[in-house]
Amino acid sequence: MNNNDLLDAKSTHCPCGSSRPYEQCCEPYHLGRAVAEIPERLMRSRYCAFVLRHFRYLIATHHPQYLHGLTEQQLAQGKTQWLGLEVMSSTQQSEYGEVTFKAWFIENKHIDAIYECSSFIKQDGHWFYTHGHQMQTRLPGRNDPCICHSGKKFKQCCAKRTG
Repeated sequence: MNNNDLLDAKSTHCPCGSSRPYEQCCEPYHLGRAVAEIPERLMRSRYCAFVLRHFRYLIATHHPQYLHGLTEQQLAQGKTQWLGLEVMSSTQQSEYGEVTFKAWFIENKHIDAIYECSSFIKQDGHWFYTHGHQMQTRLPGRNDPCICHSGKKFKQCCAKRTG
């Protein structure tokens, strides 16, 4: 599967959850044409990079002191299908920021979420992801809005993918 299979940039909203096309949203960050100005923007562009499998960007925006040997090859091993992003909160104080989010995914017909409070630091004008504190979450209820932001109820959308 290539990136064109994952996203048609001319007809689809950016995977980060904005209402803008990818080419006007996260693509400039992924191509090095723009620098994330706030931690939430970096986190959204990193989520989008996971969706589109831009692993080089993920390594480049991960603070080197916190990589712990993580490589593009390790990131490429997963078969995760990302469903949607929900930002719960975002704070910034000078050179430090935190973003709490849920990144919903499906693997082996099982839906789950990375529910994390991510930490970021700013160095030399660039924000970097450092580490995250993982938390537990529950699946949406049958009649809750779907996690993929389709506008449908969960039971009529992504819940059908688990069967």
